[in-house]
Amino acid sequence: MWNDWEGGVYALPPGADFCRDVVRGLIARTAGKPPEALAAVTVYVNAARTMTSLRTAFDEYAADHGPLLLPKFRLLANLDTDLPDGPVAPLARVLELGNLVSRLIEREPALGAGQSVPELSQSLADLMGEMQFEGCGVDSLSRIDTRDHAAHWQRSLAFLKIAAEFYLGGPPVDRPARQRHAADTYTRQWAEGPDCLDAPILAVGSTGSHGATRCFLKALATQRLGTIVLPGYDFVQPEAIWRMLDGPSDDHPQARLAALRAGGVRPWVKTEIPDRNRLISLALRPAPVTDQWIAEGPELPDLSGPTAGLTLIEADQPQEEADAIAALIRHAVGESRPIRLFAADRGLVRRVAASLDRWGLVIEDSAGEPLHLTAQGLFLRHVAALFGRKLSVDALLTLLKHPITATGSTHGEFLRQTRDLELELRRNGPAFPDPAFLREWATKHDEHRKIWAQWLADTLDLVVAVEQDESPRPVSSRLAQHLQLAELLAAGPGGTAQASRLWDEPAGRLADAALAQLAEHADRAQPMSAYDYADLVDRHLSAHAVRGRDQGHPLIRAFGPRDARTEANRGDGAIVILAGLNEGGWPQALPPDPWLSRAMRKEAGLTLPERQIGLSAHDFQQAVAAPEVVMTRARRDADAETIPSRWLNRLTNLMAGLPERAGPQALGAMRKRGAAWLDLARQLNQPRYQLDPAPRPAPIPPAPAFDNISVTQVRTLIRDPYAIYASKVLGLRPLDPLRPEPGAALRGQVLHKVAERLLQPPPDPETPISELSARFRKVAAEVLASEVPWPAARAFWQTRMDRISDQIATDELHRLSRGRPVVVESRGRIDLPGLGASLNAKPDRIDLLDDDMVAHVYDYKSGKPPNDNEMAHFDKQLMLEAAMVVKGAFPTLGAVAVEGVSYIQLGGDGETLHRKFSPDMVDETWAKLLILMQRYLRGDQGFTARRALQKAGDVSDYDHLSRYGEWGARDAPMRMRVGGDD
Repeated sequence: MWNDWEGGVYALPPGADFCRDVVRGLIARTAGKPPEALAAVTVYVNAARTMTSLRTAFDEYAADHGPLLLPKFRLLANLDTDLPDGPVAPLARVLELGNLVSRLIEREPALGAGQSVPELSQSLADLMGEMQFEGCGVDSLSRIDTRDHAAHWQRSLAFLKIAAEFYLGGPPVDRPARQRHAADTYTRQWAEGPDCLDAPILAVGSTGSHGATRCFLKALATQRLGTIVLPGYDFVQPEAIWRMLDGPSDDHPQARLAALRAGGVRPWVKTEIPDRNRLISLALRPAPVTDQWIAEGPELPDLSGPTAGLTLIEADQPQEEADAIAALIRHAVGESRPIRLFAADRGLVRRVAASLDRWGLVIEDSAGEPLHLTAQGLFLRHVAALFGRKLSVDALLTLLKHPITATGSTHGEFLRQTRDLELELRRNGPAFPDPAFLREWATKHDEHRKIWAQWLADTLDLVVAVEQDESPRPVSSRLAQHLQLAELLAAGPGGTAQASRLWDEPAGRLADAALAQLAEHADRAQPMSAYDYADLVDRHLSAHAVRGRDQGHPLIRAFGPRDARTEANRGDGAIVILAGLNEGGWPQALPPDPWLSRAMRKEAGLTLPERQIGLSAHDFQQAVAAPEVVMTRARRDADAETIPSRWLNRLTNLMAGLPERAGPQALGAMRKRGAAWLDLARQLNQPRYQLDPAPRPAPIPPAPAFDNISVTQVRTLIRDPYAIYASKVLGLRPLDPLRPEPGAALRGQVLHKVAERLLQPPPDPETPISELSARFRKVAAEVLASEVPWPAARAFWQTRMDRISDQIATDELHRLSRGRPVVVESRGRIDLPGLGASLNAKPDRIDLLDDDMVAHVYDYKSGKPPNDNEMAHFDKQLMLEAAMVVKGAFPTLGAVAVEGVSYIQLGGDGETLHRKFSPDMVDETWAKLLILMQRYLRGDQGFTARRALQKAGDVSDYDHLSRYGEWGARDAPMRMRVGGDD
């Protein structure tokens, strides 16, 4: 029955409707045979998607020509089905290798620098799997001459030999080993002769990208009834180029196919090779022979024809690229045209999906949604990250506000309590809340708050209890504690985990299964630190994807580049979008190999990293051959300018260099078509209504605007009056940062406390400098330990205090020899005559000198103190405090004369800096203050925003309120009366 069957290697060109053409050719070859003939054929396919598309093509043929029996379909990835039992789970092997890796890092910490044990274990498992696919045993590592490599690689190789003995020895139990064993078995069986098969076997859609598959395909091609149908074969490529690809040209799109064409390659069905294939083939020639562009380029036809279906979108940044793609998709849907989006960058696909949301359009994504990015996956990752580190405010609030948290109880009430806790933590801290803080906070509020805070404190007790022992713990123990904490948080106070969203919905069920798999194999793993366990959970969840069926629009599909061979052209007039055509996007950046250098891989007989570039290039060559293609890229990303994908770069350079073939004109037309979509996207992003920019505000509230001001706020009133208006008139206060940081403000507060504590009680003037210096360092250490929870900042600030301690002690003894501190962080107040307002102050320190006859005003500065000129115009604090002393504003002092003002540096060199002073300067400052206050309190002057900030780059707490940016520093302020009866 099969005497007329001609086996061998066949192919279909880029741009072919691959699955329909495979079916068409197979039907033609079984025509005239009994119906059961087709059922006797076995078809091996490269992927489940190809199998589905082939079945669909058969169904379409049957609908037109009547029912028929289908061939037997098999996956090339399942060659090992005849072997007993099943393969060992990949996760189990990764965890087992983790034991080896952890011991390696203990012995050679430099080999694991910057990488976690799970990360290194996964990369090692990938390397071992690749060795099994390529048929490389332990002996292949012995072929590497270590004398030619650095000591780092020599140590890595020594470890690899140990790992290979463990991983590669024994029977084939891993999927790659079983695949290679099955391929070798078929090769031995079929080596007996060309007629070992009873019925045709086809292998379609594979390029033989790794050794086991390539071995099987080569063996199949030796059989008379064995047939290979290659995808995206370049029939127009010259024979000389094919011979070149037998060498080290792994980055060429046809490189993997070159190894399968020893006996020649024939077309599977008669298809027309479009002129665009000739253009792309020439553009993608290997780098050493791109000079052939000069010779063969003029032989191409007029390029306006081959490129008529090509569009090039070059956006300024990634979001604009996504918006342009979304606009194109929306237009195509309006015309009922299918769209297929191919992108290696899944982040770009998500951006496009977000842009389509404005029209209620949803992409049907073949890759699904990564589990670790779903609500349930993110929640589990956040919970895992709680262990092994201090709980910060932002980490706690991230969990409490998560959409999974407390979904087993009253979620709305839970969010209200969370809001109140957030305000408390922002305003008053601590920077690292713990159960003790929550219980203390609960005692200050009603019963509902007490119940809620007590529940949260009890839940967080689990984290504290686990981390009392910082040593590595078994994965099974960490997983159990992780799940217990996750379920408690998902349940909420009085709720249950079963009623929550944690294990509900497709993502929740998949997460449950993924963690159950981790629990099943947890006993194979080495004990892990909290950091390594969190990384393990992250990586394990990211290996799964949630795939919902029929959730997207039927016309909009997103695929990975590998799907181009079967999905780019299906004869339905679809628009094909090749997105993210930048280096690092498509092709993606090659991940570093921590185990073998490029030269070592070559010596061991492993494939070079460029193989991935070649596979991506093959995907591009197939996709760009579709009838209507839109190529997109962004000129910049978040960091810097981008580089166009090497294939796009070659295509545009070739076209630009062929003026005799209308190349520049064709390229310009491609860009013009793309610019139209960019213009449309920009128009869509323009606001519907144009608003005039806000003027520079200078509001005048009803008099009196306020009734008190501090000496430190006078500087703000001079430099940024609007800030005083916002705080004192509107009663607005800046929201404290979500994550407290050890910044300049905290440093100033802490160092002030150190200076205050040093004077309680004041030291004896006869104290030795060394003794007072030691006391200063001790006080600094105590204050820093209680007030600064960041170890690095604490150590840094303590070092600064130690460095200036002798200078501080020397100057302090000199001050004490002249007088005594009377006012230390004590408040004073004085009325401003005739204005209905008061001035208040809390001086850092005021000393009485010369038998209590005169005073000296000091201010501690952790940063750079103002100079005399700045004090004369803006920084009035010390002069105003001196005026208040003279006028008796401090009860413990009475009214005394002031002999000077000084700054005590608690930074820099720790010096005491005296400033220019005289009684006349005090009187002048007081008089000017009364004039200034009169203008603002009686409504004569508007509170101008950013009136005289020190530097143009200075930021005001109320810039967003004044709408700074719509106006600039050169704009005149607009006085406007606000408030009042009208």
